[in-house]
Amino acid sequence: MKEKKKHTVFVEGPITPAFISAAIARHQDKTEIGAHSIFLGQVRKDILQAQEVVAIEYSAYTEMALEKFTEIREKAFAAFNLVCLHIYHSLGMVKAGEISLFVFVSAKHRKEAIAACEDIVERIKKEVPIWGKEWLTDQQIRWKINS
Repeated sequence: MKEKKKHTVFVEGPITPAFISAAIARHQDKTEIGAHSIFLGQVRKDILQAQEVVAIEYSAYTEMALEKFTEIREKAFAAFNLVCLHIYHSLGMVKAGEISLFVFVSAKHRKEAIAACEDIVERIKKEVPIWGKEWLTDQQIRWKINS
């Protein structure tokens, strides 16, 4: 039986613009691609209890999270006609304004890429065991509640 290829998912700290740019550049020679759909999740400076969120510290049950990411990838390739799919999520501290989630989907046609990207992001938010502690300006820390 063929062993599944392991995909890097977790990035320590924020996902930088240079990292995103390099990922995009690596696809220039894949001429069967006609569309890319990209989702970038950015840490918001929300106001909670009259304090600003200055950062989110991400943690995960990594073994289970990696299994879920693999399942999400496999289901996306089965449901959509994709050429490439990459998912990256931050662990550790990510400041307000920085990127913590990067989903990069490539397909022959735009509608397929866009639909797959949206589906993948929704599944990540609902299914993957990743948690965030919000750090507030007054040094309070609270668990993030996803909306």
